[in-house]
Amino acid sequence: MRSDYWDQPAFETIRPRRLVSPVVFNSAHSGRVYPERFLAMTRLDHLSIRQSEDAWVDEIFARGPHLGAPLLRAHFPRAYLDVNREPWELDPAMFVEPLSDRFNTTSPRVAAGLGTLARVVAENKPIYRERLTLEDARMRIEGIYHPYHAALQKLLGEAMSAFGVALLIDCHSMPRINRTGDKAAPDIVLGDRYGTTCAPALIDLVETLFTGAGLRVARNRPYAGGFVTRSYGRPQHGVHALQIEISRHLYMNEVTLAKNEGFAAIVNIIDRLIFALIDLDLPALVAGQGIAEKLAAE
Repeated sequence: MRSDYWDQPAFETIRPRRLVSPVVFNSAHSGRVYPERFLAMTRLDHLSIRQSEDAWVDEIFARGPHLGAPLLRAHFPRAYLDVNREPWELDPAMFVEPLSDRFNTTSPRVAAGLGTLARVVAENKPIYRERLTLEDARMRIEGIYHPYHAALQKLLGEAMSAFGVALLIDCHSMPRINRTGDKAAPDIVLGDRYGTTCAPALIDLVETLFTGAGLRVARNRPYAGGFVTRSYGRPQHGVHALQIEISRHLYMNEVTLAKNEGFAAIVNIIDRLIFALIDLDLPALVAGQGIAEKLAAE
């Protein structure tokens, strides 16, 4: 089966003119190029199909390459393929053929309709008119998913080679979280898989920057970090990963996806974050963290 992106790139790596930092930015859910064949397969209108997008997140983090750190961004939409899942996390009800044991068909994400190929978009709206073929899944996973992760691994490898350490910032947006009781809903959720995917000093620094800008920050609830954060975050091997979720109401209309009057302010805050991360002496910070942990253990 010919790729739905045979005539255009499914994703791109935006590189700085000169690599000056071990930081790598990843925006895997902000793609908004919908192939005609895919649109013909969906029962949703052009706005409904976009409700799963982390709309405009690639633009919000666009300063990264200008300041010396690469940005990997998807052009394919999340409703078409989700690279923040295991490669073969598939719902058997979506396919004409039976799925063998080699596929992960029982994960909570599959049960929610949000596997590697999603069954639904936001508000549980089914995407497809008819069941898919496994050939279609292979075209997307072997042709786009695996190359995407290869590109991400390459960027992290280059950072490790140049600096001896790497920091992956996984860039996302989230629906507005409703306030619970007397507790205000967070504007930002930082995910480090409960302290396992990046040095504590890094998440402390990022939280301080956001709170200093007047935003409410939560850690790991309700988003602790997905497949990307969990798979690449290996602090013991020098690769740190942190997921950042920005509440969409801060910068856009969640129904129409149009940017609102807060967009420039969020870009300004993220620009300051990017500058702080790129200006950071990450090897020294991580080394210092290691010394502090050793002293605490003694």
